[in-house]
Amino acid sequence: MDTFADLVARERRSDDPALAVPDSRGYDYHRLLTTAWKTGNFLRHLGVGEGATVGVVAAPAAPPVLGFLGSALLGAGVRFDPPREVDARVLLAPGAIVGEYDLPPGGQYASYGGAVDDPRVSHFESDVWSENPAFPETPIPPETTALAGDRAVSRADLLDAGEAVAEARHLEAGDSVVVRAPLSDPRAVAAGVVAPLVAGAEIRLDADRTGDFAVAVEDAPEKEVVRLADVPLSFDRPN
Repeated sequence: MDTFADLVARERRSDDPALAVPDSRGYDYHRLLTTAWKTGNFLRHLGVGEGATVGVVAAPAAPPVLGFLGSALLGAGVRFDPPREVDARVLLAPGAIVGEYDLPPGGQYASYGGAVDDPRVSHFESDVWSENPAFPETPIPPETTALAGDRAVSRADLLDAGEAVAEARHLEAGDSVVVRAPLSDPRAVAAGVVAPLVAGAEIRLDADRTGDFAVAVEDAPEKEVVRLADVPLSFDRPN
């Protein structure tokens, strides 16, 4: 994979499982990629573009992954689990807590897991559902930030790390990767989100179900564990 657009290319759509979350029928590659394009269009309407920052409060649900992919398509950097005051164009968070965050003037709020009775807050699920299921080709320089925050990571570095994990662990379609580490750590994103997508495997955010592989800080119930310390990703880029 050379770009994030390659990860969500139209020809990669299939019935293979792509994303499992609690209390959901899950996403196959057809549904995940189509919804990622819709998410990119949704975020574009909120003013997200190349160089912008999108704050994403992570939870075991699909919107954080979709928010990451949609942001990547636009060349924006995602900051998972940002501070309560965050310099971001958009903040995506569960509806129960989205109001606890402060954005700079012009910042936009989006909730998931339930609508918020506030006209200033977009509802992710309903607004994304109504978006165009196609996304125009948008070339983004590889050095553009993919993960923002204290440990910024470029698109090229994140893709390289994900590909390295997928190759080293021989990930393939049909495998499931359980994310048991916080997405606020870029190594968890590389190994738990990017690597499965590179291989056509399943991202599993349901910690109550075991899988073929785990991404964890230390031990995990899975037979194969990718420990964060072993993910080949450095954080020496400036924020």
